Amino acid sequence: MTRSLLIISRQAPWSGPSAREALDIVLAGGAFELPLGMLFLDDGVFQLAPAQLAASVEQKDLTANLQALPLFGIDALFAARRSLSERNLAESALALPVDILDDAGLRTLINRYDHVITI
Repeated sequence: MTRSLLIISRQAPWSGPSAREALDIVLAGGAFELPLGMLFLDDGVFQLAPAQLAASVEQKDLTANLQALPLFGIDALFAARRSLSERNLAESALALPVDILDDAGLRTLINRYDHVITI
């Protein structure tokens, strides 16, 4: 019996290894064809910002990993509308197509998955 998994990424790409670890979990799950989704919440929405200058903060750029998600069958990508708004990120300028959810949509999304991991 296959169980579904939602990864909630809450860390900015430059704040340490958490954002990369969340991506690694999602990519590994995709390789095993698990039904999974990824939600960018709080500072995690900064991972979706275009033209990141990761080298300037001595971090690796996550853009290529993010763009590889659909290649691993991971199409269930979501972002919190409130998080985007609070961080002045325009929905139309995100580097990756994601479904934008309001607070009610977030609750529905989280309840839809069997397991939830927050990183």
